[in-house]
Amino acid sequence: MAVQCFDSPVGRLSITEENGEITRLDWVGEPQGHADVLDEAVAQLAAYFAGDLTAFDLPLRVHGSDFQRAVCDEMLKIPFGDTVTYGDIAKALGVSAQPVGGACGGNPIPIIIPCHRVMGAGGKLTGFSGAGGVETKVALLRHECAAGLLI
Repeated sequence: MAVQCFDSPVGRLSITEENGEITRLDWVGEPQGHADVLDEAVAQLAAYFAGDLTAFDLPLRVHGSDFQRAVCDEMLKIPFGDTVTYGDIAKALGVSAQPVGGACGGNPIPIIIPCHRVMGAGGKLTGFSGAGGVETKVALLRHECAAGLLI
């Protein structure tokens, strides 16, 4: 396992790698070890925040239940600048929206797996599990020029 840190517009991020795959992005942590995939993750995050990257291409591993992984897979389908609702993801998975909200909140790799692009019913702004909560979500949506009602 290795951890690399990156100073971003939404705070200092730490990215964790295990066996060549990104497993966590968080707002706490200290660098340890080295992994080439972390160099690539930092480069892609820098390009994303510079406005030069709209889709991440990194090996990811979501530790969690099959349901958690399925919700993360659905979030990965949301294009840069777009938003969907918890209900949209629930419909795609054939479940109710409430557990989808919990799975979004448990996303271990926010930003790269874009849980910030998931809104409540009718486009209502909802929480964000990363540091700064809703303010960070709004900053990410503004960066992507998404959810025009927030801009």
